[in-house]
Amino acid sequence: MTDRTPAASPPTALVDRSAKPRSVSRLIFLALVMIGASIVFFLFKDRLNNDIMLGILGVMAVVGIFFLVSTVIGFVAVMPKATADPLARAFIDTHPEGTLVTDDKDRVVYANHAYGVLTGSTSASDVQSIEAILSRHRESAEAVYRLTNAMRNGQEGQEEFRMTQPLGAARDNGGAGHWYRLRGRPIAPIEGEGQLMAWQLSDISHERTEQELVFKELQNAINYLDHAPVGFFSAGRGGEIVYLNATLADWLGIDLTAFLPGKLMLRDLVAGAGMALVESVQAEPGLNRTAQLDLDLLKSNGQSLPVRLVHRVTATRDGSPGESRTIVISREGGSAGAHDAASAEMRFTRFFNNTPMAIASVDARGKILRTNGPFLQMFHGLVTRDDMERGALLESILREDDRAAFQDALSQAADKQGTITPIDSRRADNDDRHFRFYVNAVIEHSEETPEETAIIYAVETTEQKALEAQMAQTQKMNAVGTLAGGIAHDFNNVLTAILLSADHLLMSLRPSDSSFADLIEIKRNANRAAVLVRQLLAFSRKQTMRPTVLSMTDVIGDLRMLVDRLTGSNVKLQLEFGRDLWPVKTDLGQFEQVLINLAVNARDAMPEGGAITIRTRNVQAEEIARLNHRGMEAGDYVLIEIADEGTGIAPDVMEKIFEPFFTTKDVGKGTGLGLSMVYGIVKQSGGYIYPESELGQGTTFRIYLPRHVEDEAEKSAVAADAAAAQGGATDKPAKPADGPEDLTGGSAVVLLVEDEEAVRRGGKRMLEARGYEVHEAGTGVEALEVLAELEGRVDIVVSDVVMPEMDGPTLLAELRKDYPDMKFIFVSGYAEDAFAKNLPADAKFGFLPKPFSLKQLATAVREMLDA
Repeated sequence: MTDRTPAASPPTALVDRSAKPRSVSRLIFLALVMIGASIVFFLFKDRLNNDIMLGILGVMAVVGIFFLVSTVIGFVAVMPKATADPLARAFIDTHPEGTLVTDDKDRVVYANHAYGVLTGSTSASDVQSIEAILSRHRESAEAVYRLTNAMRNGQEGQEEFRMTQPLGAARDNGGAGHWYRLRGRPIAPIEGEGQLMAWQLSDISHERTEQELVFKELQNAINYLDHAPVGFFSAGRGGEIVYLNATLADWLGIDLTAFLPGKLMLRDLVAGAGMALVESVQAEPGLNRTAQLDLDLLKSNGQSLPVRLVHRVTATRDGSPGESRTIVISREGGSAGAHDAASAEMRFTRFFNNTPMAIASVDARGKILRTNGPFLQMFHGLVTRDDMERGALLESILREDDRAAFQDALSQAADKQGTITPIDSRRADNDDRHFRFYVNAVIEHSEETPEETAIIYAVETTEQKALEAQMAQTQKMNAVGTLAGGIAHDFNNVLTAILLSADHLLMSLRPSDSSFADLIEIKRNANRAAVLVRQLLAFSRKQTMRPTVLSMTDVIGDLRMLVDRLTGSNVKLQLEFGRDLWPVKTDLGQFEQVLINLAVNARDAMPEGGAITIRTRNVQAEEIARLNHRGMEAGDYVLIEIADEGTGIAPDVMEKIFEPFFTTKDVGKGTGLGLSMVYGIVKQSGGYIYPESELGQGTTFRIYLPRHVEDEAEKSAVAADAAAAQGGATDKPAKPADGPEDLTGGSAVVLLVEDEEAVRRGGKRMLEARGYEVHEAGTGVEALEVLAELEGRVDIVVSDVVMPEMDGPTLLAELRKDYPDMKFIFVSGYAEDAFAKNLPADAKFGFLPKPFSLKQLATAVREMLDA
């Protein structure tokens, strides 16, 4: 027989004023109405006639019958049914949270049993509202105030607060205080009740205690990790550091108070090529992998910290890198074990991974046994740590053409040869990157790697190869330029003699003479030859230039009609001018030749027609630095782009386009000097030119001319020119507008210094024909002797620049010692700047470029004498 303990009765609501006896009052009211009606009939029965009585009784009978029928069918309820769900009522009555419902006047409508327990109320008369209980406590008053305002605005809310003393008969919490959670929400108005407010109050002290315990345990765990004798960090999928402990932060000099997770990257902590070792540790999809790595970390002051990493990485199921966790063991210091084998191995590993040279050891077959970090970094994409574990061969990083040489070198290493020829090769996947491999034989084998046969050292020589190619190209161009300049100099002397002789003959002939037309033809062809000489000098950058300050907008605009005629009707010329272009300083005529030459080449590249676009804009120094063009100095430049839609230039041809006499045109259709002349003019103007082309897409030449900034002297000269243009006085008397120009010599004495006899003889004859007294000399030394014989009675010296024994600039320097005011004219086929830089800054002289005519010689001498 078993004992059965009766179950405790469930708690009931402490207060429930939600149901009112409205049905009883209705019945009483109905009874009073009926009694009143009976009394009225009894008192006034004599005064009412039978018809009225019968009518009133009929109406009352009809109302009664309607009421009875309505009651039977449920249309009218005498005793209304209860609307509350018993299950819901039982749930809320037994809810562990204290539940309270108040009306808009803060009167308690409902309070369950748990509310009474929490607030210490034992009967309905003791129950008070939330506001009445909590508003008098400082710890909870503010929370109640916020919730009440929110509920009156139709919003719900929740507040948590701590009280030093419990509200009701709660057990002692060990002096830790009591925590409560208060929720409130408004209830939609109910008929006869108005606005109601529902409150839920619960004691969460136990929950808060558990949270505080968990937090303290977490703090202790972080404290233990922060003060561990090893460093620790965690990195995200992209290598961002999301956590590092205080030990590692102290080692690296990182301020943890300023550390923000995700702002510091792992590559910022690893020195040298150590990041290649870290990235070489890859896990299989969905798995983890742990590896030990010896490398250096970077401190915040730039110093290196030798460490050993126990690096664990994860991978997602699709194989992409996941998060990593890493323990850092410092290898710095420690005198007790500084000389043991382990310390020596760590020191070697550190040097091994921080050398700027890629190193790998291989066996007799060429299988890679071990590599350092720079090796993995240098050949990233060709070989990985996993490849090496699977027996990858070193020849896999070499091109097919060089593998035989490597195998031969490996055979020599296996034979313990001391001197093995280095191997020059390129990456198997990139012909633009060059490497040199040094193969050294392993003489003594270690116990760890007895199969080790050779140590391979790899050095990237890409920059070296590029510099060698550039140096060879520069030397070739300089040699050809020197040759071209020499040829042009001698050719200028020949042309000068031809032109002077032709002018002399023309002076003695009439236009009607039969020989006059032949002489004119000789002179015209000599001038054509002079143009070819100027092209040679342009290539060698020694041509005569008269630089002036120009606006590219005006230059290109003035040249538009000429370029239109040269390019033809099936080629469209488009101009795109940049705003507020800076001025540049170059020779107007020479730069016009640059534009015309490039436009004609663009036309020839579009036999079917197309568009040539010329663009200009300013390029600031910051953009020049970003462009990083080889050999280009930083500064502000004006960019001129000439782009076409032609056939493009092949890469092998692109390397030779600026070379003299190189042309892709048919025989007889091009001299090969056009682009070399363009290059020379641009370089002599202090600028740079860079071509860019794609086969079938067109070619673009970008010319960068340095921005010109006027100095004070130039500003003064411009102001003087402006004043003269407005009618100011000039030093020279104005020549008559009509009438012949006076080029006679009068009694002037000229010393003509020229090593080329034909030029000297022709010049002497021409000047004497103009009335000058001319003395001649073949060298600078001879000129000084002639001047001494004449006791300095010379008005002007006309001298060549390049002469044996003593050149022109040296002659001028010697003359200045005794005759500082002697007037001097240099005659040369080279540019004035080519020799002027060797003269004193205050030297004054005239300049006449070769080849020249009789009139040009006479004009230069007359103007110098009149100056």
